[in-house]
Amino acid sequence: MKPAPGRIRIIGGHLRNSRLDVPDLPGLRPTPERVRETLFNWLAPTMAGVRALDLCAGTGALGIEALSRGAQSVQFVEPQAASADALRANLARLKAQEGEVACVDAAHFLQRAATPFGLVFLDPPFALQLWSPLALRLEQGGWLAPAAQVYVECPRETTPAMPDNWVLHREGYAGEVRYALYRRH
Repeated sequence: MKPAPGRIRIIGGHLRNSRLDVPDLPGLRPTPERVRETLFNWLAPTMAGVRALDLCAGTGALGIEALSRGAQSVQFVEPQAASADALRANLARLKAQEGEVACVDAAHFLQRAATPFGLVFLDPPFALQLWSPLALRLEQGGWLAPAAQVYVECPRETTPAMPDNWVLHREGYAGEVRYALYRRH
């Protein structure tokens, strides 16, 4: 079942069934419910208390789902002002004070002083092909905790180059999308 235009649903945790308003913007592609459900089943044993980074957040569905399922905090990074504003409004409405939104380009955000995260969502706009450069910045810039997990979403036919110490843990396909969970070693 597809969500109503302009709204998506949180599927698990204490915010389950909450609706997120989604602005109608070109290139905004929320991660489907079925994919989020699979991903968070994979992550369930490690969600409690994790600090997460939702890089290229868009709707923020991945990060809000993480907050709903026990993440300690989520840093959202979204360069489009309309998306960032909608994300802030959703967080405020859901009383999710553990979420912070930075309205800045992901590459610029990663030039800041790093604080390590245990979980990163890397789902940039497909047309920009930023997976490998952002993954390298995450790895080299001190943004990842020693055993961090990184979720990557890309087109089905794409397998971006990841740092050598990232091991593919699980992957799946939904329509034209490949989604994968990497573990840092």
